[in-house]
Amino acid sequence: MGETVAYPGREGAHSAAACDRLFPETFELVPLPSFTAVVEATAGGEVEFGVLPIESSLSGPVAETHDLLYESPLSITREAVLQIRHYLVGTEQVPLEQIRVVHSHPAALDQCRRLLASMPWATAVAAATTADAAADVANRADTTEAAIASERAAAMHGLEVIAGDVGDHPEAFTRFVSLARYTRLDRDGESWRTAFSFVTDHQPGALHRAIEPFARHGLDLVQLVSRPIPQRPWRYRFDAVLDGHPFDPAVRETLAEVRALARELTVFGSYPAAT
Repeated sequence: MGETVAYPGREGAHSAAACDRLFPETFELVPLPSFTAVVEATAGGEVEFGVLPIESSLSGPVAETHDLLYESPLSITREAVLQIRHYLVGTEQVPLEQIRVVHSHPAALDQCRRLLASMPWATAVAAATTADAAADVANRADTTEAAIASERAAAMHGLEVIAGDVGDHPEAFTRFVSLARYTRLDRDGESWRTAFSFVTDHQPGALHRAIEPFARHGLDLVQLVSRPIPQRPWRYRFDAVLDGHPFDPAVRETLAEVRALARELTVFGSYPAAT
């Protein structure tokens, strides 16, 4: 197997652009139909790396990526942050009043609420990725249907830009991560992050006791996300990211303390922080 990187969607998806940033070396890019397919291909050894979005500066954590990471044997090896610009695209430049259906990924639809609110006559339809939405609109060749996608995806599928920068906020960013079957132990560079997940005993004060060691050791928790645990109704885990490398004495001691206090603790990987 050569050096291959899988991403969800088609060429022109934001994840494809993230692959270019994460792997400036020559890698073969492999588009797959879903987030799950990317994780399965990576875990099964069909590709060397998988790339998925994990956090939006507007809508927060990408729940599907968090849950797939928790359930898989993969680790985060790199991260990259991309500025995301959304465009309303279609087969022809038509007035907004003529558009009856808008296709896009749920995260993109959520980031373009003002546009959709200004078009109450149009129905929003979820797609696997923004690039898939553009391809679907191109294939239908119906001027009443449009997609929210990247300018790159529009050009690739021969679509016209009906409206540019339709996102609610001009400064929108998405964090992407690469996943692999191994955990990095190197330390190339000074600024590192460590991702992990833990489950408390769901007693009063349990979360406070679990995170107190981070403050005591002077560690910065840059993210703390609550996610339900499958097959255990009303029970939750906490996915977190801290600034630091697992070999740092303070990080090593803190994670050992948290492991002793929690029901379970799983490290999702360590990787250089994106600049």
